Amino acid sequence: MEETIYINNPNKRKFFIYIYIFFGICIFLILGYYVFSAPLNNKDVTIHITSLDTLKSISKELEVKNIVRDDFTLYFISRIFSLNSPLQKGDYKFEKGSSVFRVALQLAQGDYNTESIKITFREGLTNEEIANILAQKLSGFRRDLFIQEALSKEGYLFPDTYLIFPLATSSEIIKEMNDNFKNRIKEIKEDIENNKRNFNDIIIMASIIELESNGRNDREMISGILWKRFDIGMPLQVDVDKNTYKEKGLPDKPLCNPGLSSIKASLNPKYSSYIYYLHDKDGEVHYAKSYDEHKINISKYLK
Repeated sequence: MEETIYINNPNKRKFFIYIYIFFGICIFLILGYYVFSAPLNNKDVTIHITSLDTLKSISKELEVKNIVRDDFTLYFISRIFSLNSPLQKGDYKFEKGSSVFRVALQLAQGDYNTESIKITFREGLTNEEIANILAQKLSGFRRDLFIQEALSKEGYLFPDTYLIFPLATSSEIIKEMNDNFKNRIKEIKEDIENNKRNFNDIIIMASIIELESNGRNDREMISGILWKRFDIGMPLQVDVDKNTYKEKGLPDKPLCNPGLSSIKASLNPKYSSYIYYLHDKDGEVHYAKSYDEHKINISKYLK
């Protein structure tokens, strides 16, 4: 039969108590070192988190950039705080001296500690013009990369006001603008589905209308004239694309990124007996039913 051994020696009890205290202090110091203190000689750092980043990759990046001492500790604490929720994408500024506890809390709460930049893109801008605006507003922005990645999205980047982080990537900006386009045209989904024309042709025509109209009340009328020319096989003859004076049909792709009003006008043209139009120096539109009438308008309003 086994005997239970009791420690009755007071000195031995004190010894074990000291051992427990020693290990308790060690654990406290280790926790303090890894959890509640920051690495030496660290500084403010801003990183950008995309939808492709994971908590593991961000934890490693912050360790490499000397924001935290150990990536596993950050990963472990962040998992506790976030309960497996995905990271919120954007720019995060981590201040000098932040503990891993504070960094983990900042990630879990989506506390960017920095501000996005408000940028407005008006109707009728080309992808290249959008890239120029972004290059002026965002330091380090890759204008050439944006133009290359947005090549197939001309006409489908919705003109609007956006809040963009300084370190946002070209692909993120393109996706946000294209997603906005898809969302905004939902209100005219029925018109699109009921229209006999190809959707890409509708957007190409909308881009022409955007550039040809004066932005007042002439969009639908100009749409009717241009679609009439298209349907009868007449060259579109629009000043915004000189090739349309020589070649029949629509351009191969949108000429710009049109707004919703021009898309609606392309979908719902106002047909009339007119076949020509021009804008005078004040932006007023004048229509003509024949080329002779059009020549009279040219002499009257443009000379």
